[in-house]
Amino acid sequence: MEKKRILIVEDEEHIADGLKLNLTLQGYDTLVATDGVEALDLWKEWRPDLIVLDIMLPRIDGLSVLRNIRLEDQKIPILILSARGTQADRIEGLRHGVDDYLAKPFDLEEFLLRIERLLTRISMYESHDLSGSERLGPIARIYRFGNNEIDFLESTARCKYGQISLTEQEIKLLKLFVSNRGKALSRQKLLEIGWGYTKNMTTRTVDNFLVRFRKYFENDPKNPEYFKSRRSVGYIFDHD
Repeated sequence: MEKKRILIVEDEEHIADGLKLNLTLQGYDTLVATDGVEALDLWKEWRPDLIVLDIMLPRIDGLSVLRNIRLEDQKIPILILSARGTQADRIEGLRHGVDDYLAKPFDLEEFLLRIERLLTRISMYESHDLSGSERLGPIARIYRFGNNEIDFLESTARCKYGQISLTEQEIKLLKLFVSNRGKALSRQKLLEIGWGYTKNMTTRTVDNFLVRFRKYFENDPKNPEYFKSRRSVGYIFDHD
């Protein structure tokens, strides 16, 4: 049987080494990422079965990593392991799609049992998922606003130009806006969550995508009804 892969995202070396050792002794294949950018790179390249995620990370914080992954994958189990263990922190993690939350300091046996439970649960879901349909989490496959319609599964949209095809990055950003409708998102946060990078990209990248969305979906792109700017903040998708 192929070993289950676990990605450990932890910047404190002694904690990462301890987690890696104990998970390896349990028969798991493990890799360690020490910052948010490396975590996203390894997630895309290695495709782990489960992620253990710290919140306070260099370059990109853990919640931004979580939100980036959830734009593409609602299935992979993610366990937050963090010194930030207040009720507000747990609620924030759950709001963005974490499966389990364990505060530091933690009991090793409890941690290992939680890992086992999460992996067992996802295996049960997969074995009983006979429909072949893709889960989109809290976002419906079809989303309508005004005279527009987005099909997140097929990566298409219906708008004033008829049916159009959307790129993978356009779909990710549209999911991000729809799941945060009514909330202002800064350009920097859109870059971190939507692309997973903080270097070699500028906020102009985000602006270019918003110009494109307004062209597709607004009756008057110069006076947007849905994709609005917020001065000194960023953008907001406004749809009741």
